[in-house]
Amino acid sequence: MSEERTQLASAFVAELQHWRDVAGLSRKALSERLGYDPSYVGKIESGNARPTADFSRRADQHLKAGGALVRLWTEYDQASRQFNGAAAESARAAEPVESAPQPAVGLVVEHDHAVLTYQDGMYRPVQRRKLRNVGSEPVTRYLIRISVDRYPGDPERSNELYRKHPLTWDELDLYALHNGEAMTWQAKHDRDAFKEVWLLFQNDHGRFPLYPGESTWIEYGYAVSDHKWGTWFQRAVRLPTRRLSVELRFPADLEPAAWGMETSMAAEAYPLRTALQQCEEGGFRVYSWATDDPPLHARYRLEWNFRRAPKPYKDEVNSTDAKPSEKMAAIGIAQMGDPILSQVATPFDLPREADAARQVIAQLYSAIERASSIHNFAKGLGVAAPQIGINRAAALVRTADGNVITLLNPVVIEESDTKDEQYEGCWSFFDVRGKVPRPVAIHVEHQSIDGVRSITCFERGDARLVGHEVDHLNGHLYIRRMIQPPNLVPVSEYRGTGEPWNYTDAV
Repeated sequence: MSEERTQLASAFVAELQHWRDVAGLSRKALSERLGYDPSYVGKIESGNARPTADFSRRADQHLKAGGALVRLWTEYDQASRQFNGAAAESARAAEPVESAPQPAVGLVVEHDHAVLTYQDGMYRPVQRRKLRNVGSEPVTRYLIRISVDRYPGDPERSNELYRKHPLTWDELDLYALHNGEAMTWQAKHDRDAFKEVWLLFQNDHGRFPLYPGESTWIEYGYAVSDHKWGTWFQRAVRLPTRRLSVELRFPADLEPAAWGMETSMAAEAYPLRTALQQCEEGGFRVYSWATDDPPLHARYRLEWNFRRAPKPYKDEVNSTDAKPSEKMAAIGIAQMGDPILSQVATPFDLPREADAARQVIAQLYSAIERASSIHNFAKGLGVAAPQIGINRAAALVRTADGNVITLLNPVVIEESDTKDEQYEGCWSFFDVRGKVPRPVAIHVEHQSIDGVRSITCFERGDARLVGHEVDHLNGHLYIRRMIQPPNLVPVSEYRGTGEPWNYTDAV
């Protein structure tokens, strides 16, 4: 294989892994979404199969890579045709691509500690790892990844940003240390939104390999402006790890709020099992979290928002001049006019698609946390998957008293004759409120992750919240339920903010 084709094949694999990681999908979960055998993605990433045009197109579409995978496959295919000629087409189709770089064999991470600091418009992650060589050969290099996503939940928008303004080595200003001494580094993959780098156990003064039985500390850090760094920081367990710890350090006067999710390679996602710890330190609000013996391939994703945001968030999220709808759009909520809001959501085939359902639920949790950081929801709140750009039949509701209702494939099968009118707001057009008639009680059939069907009766405010989200899954906004033409009240004139709905009559 020519050098050009080798580089393009390796770049395709790296790009695929990057977007799969951004989406939080395991190889198996991605294969199922694309309609391929579960082992196929693994074969492509390990170099035992060549991606086809159909695979590249489907992967690009499902991972919302904005054409990056299709472009790379096309470049690789053209280079292959030029090298082999038309007569070698069939042989070329079976040719494996170069394997993506794998972690060094025999390494164990005794402690992985990361500190992410935000100050003066810059994010500065510093990561320290204590490595032990438990193998039989000396270790001479260690692979690290630098990956950013400015707009979580909207990878196409991020992809467009980085195509126009790619990460550069000069702005990253990467450094690496071994026991306090400089390490040489070598780029493995240099893509617009991510880099893979070999840290070499050597420098201009000599070599210092990590021999079997030895352990050592390495440290590396870099800088990314908040124009290119999204409000999330993910730690992936790619080597056996004894302890993993993370600190987030934000200026306290920005009033930060942080939370976290855990995702396994089986695509199970749920809030962190233990809460983030919080303290004030030297003008910073510090969030810390740690876990022992994390499972291999687990991913821990920390997210945050600033209630008093600096640029660029000030203009997008928390500016007093920004409209409520603009704030919602800035945190990834689809706005009225987006075609996905008028489509009927695709139901899950449970339990076969349990992994996919867990992923969507995790993203809905994240959306609720982001929205809660910019608005007070005294009446409760809810979000449906189409509102975050996912056309699947899933929604989350958090009631006024804090209970969380998970809805998978919900269908309203019965409504009470008694109805009432209350003002509602919708994240997808948050500049107004509307008085919406709804039944005071509804019976909803829905499924659990394992496919078990059940029927739940919701009443009063809970019925209104659940009914609102089920409408979203049917492609309807609440305007459809209002007396036509709808009488919408600008949020500046609405007087019910911060107060629960009032129900005085019996159901």
